[in-house]
Amino acid sequence: MHPEVKNSAVQILEERRQIWKSKKIIRTVYSRWYQIIGHAVRPGRILELGGGSGTLKGYFPEAITSDVVFAPWLDAVLDAHALPFGSEILDSIILFDVLHHLKSPVLFFQEVDRVLKRKGRCVMMEPYVSWSSFLVYRFLHAEGLNWHADPFKIAENQSQKDPLRGNQAIPTLIFEKHKKRFVNCFPRLKVVLEERMDSILYPLSGGFHNPSICPPSLWKPLGFIEELLRPLNRCLAFRLFVVLEKK
Repeated sequence: MHPEVKNSAVQILEERRQIWKSKKIIRTVYSRWYQIIGHAVRPGRILELGGGSGTLKGYFPEAITSDVVFAPWLDAVLDAHALPFGSEILDSIILFDVLHHLKSPVLFFQEVDRVLKRKGRCVMMEPYVSWSSFLVYRFLHAEGLNWHADPFKIAENQSQKDPLRGNQAIPTLIFEKHKKRFVNCFPRLKVVLEERMDSILYPLSGGFHNPSICPPSLWKPLGFIEELLRPLNRCLAFRLFVVLEKK
């Protein structure tokens, strides 16, 4: 990784860590997501990829947290395309907004197939492209969206890619538009759960990049409305929760 790209990535991770501490609605939204993840992971040896600001430790203290750049609050520096583990050694792998940053997701899933134990799980929380979220991810989000990308293409020069640049469409392309292709490529990685979620609170929170436009007094009422709108998540959702289990 180029030194300037590496320094920029470390700076952004530190900024996000400070935002996490100061922005209560972010902690509220993410706490719910971590609870959902907690119900899906297999107990045992857990690896988190793209640990970023290091927030996972508060919910999974036993997890090995990692990223492609060094940060003092993380346990390891490693690349998701080439995991430094033996075969069938991990019980769970957690990714939070990581898949859509990978230059070659195919190489990553090959590693998942290799390092997970039988019945081990890969748990991912990622952006979802719905009618509602498309405009936000395409025109208002710093990472952008390319609906015509081939998520199964193996890219060259993995180390040259800025790890904080991504394509928000990748998870939806893999697990919806090209799901049959994924199943054919990775027959041992069964999709045991795929859920679209978060149509109101998450976009109103502003995420890490924008100010919140949701006052605390409205969190619970809007959460109730969001549950009522759940049947419309294919059109409204901003998030995709996917759990893979190795056969």
